[in-house]
Amino acid sequence: MSTYRKLARHLWHHLEPIHAALYFSPQGFEEAAALGYDVESRWPSYFAYRTAPLGAVGSRLATATYYSFAPGMIAEHIPAIWDTASPEQVLAARSRAVDRTYRDLLGEKVAAPEVSEAAELAKRAAESVTVAHRPFAAANLDLPWPDEPHLALWQAATVLREHRGDGHLTALLAAGLDPCESLVSFAAVGAAPVASFAGREWSEQEWAAARDRLASRGLVGADGQATQAGRELRDQVERMTDELAAEPWRKLGEERAELLARLVLPFMGAVFEAGLLPMTSTLGIATVKAPD
Repeated sequence: MSTYRKLARHLWHHLEPIHAALYFSPQGFEEAAALGYDVESRWPSYFAYRTAPLGAVGSRLATATYYSFAPGMIAEHIPAIWDTASPEQVLAARSRAVDRTYRDLLGEKVAAPEVSEAAELAKRAAESVTVAHRPFAAANLDLPWPDEPHLALWQAATVLREHRGDGHLTALLAAGLDPCESLVSFAAVGAAPVASFAGREWSEQEWAAARDRLASRGLVGADGQATQAGRELRDQVERMTDELAAEPWRKLGEERAELLARLVLPFMGAVFEAGLLPMTSTLGIATVKAPD
């Protein structure tokens, strides 16, 4: 594996929890509730917070950018979320939620010099990315940078994870995996249990049809598990995802990238110690090995 492809995966493992904490933190739900969102489910606030940088988009554009969520699920939430609050109001609430979340998690350490150093490195990496065909990354990069280092670090982590995520969709398309097939094939290699993907709201019939399409290509067996060809295809997807995510780390340089990974460890550790993230993730972090 090339140095920068390896770094891309290494930094993703460090930055993804920092970004994702927003969608599970009590402060995130409190700020969403204050805007008027139903927080009995995490999805209204999730779609509002993550989509707001794109503006008041409709369901078709949202479906395109989210890819693996069932179109019907997207349409349940978008564009209705903009009737509750405008994207500008959501972005302000998002910033407050991130601020409160990390002040609670880190306490006085939120103002440590290491946070400023990490924010500067992450910002430099984020600003170096090419945004062609990267809508989520571009939308977050268009936002003004916060003055507070911990907020700037979160925003940079968000740009970088969305840059990777946008590239992952390109890799799925290149592999010929449609939205539902992308999840079925991922579950088939053991990245996460099938039940973990229920939140994407594909029907049993849609899931079964996607599995049948994969079986017709020799990618899954009768038991729903990936064949050797299916595992090789998913390795291809992961390899291309890492390659497409390597750009900012190549520009930042190996030494600075490794330093950033060390500097964000308190952030990442605080998220895991607080138990904010679900035990079983649909992302495959720590379950899908890096392809050679």
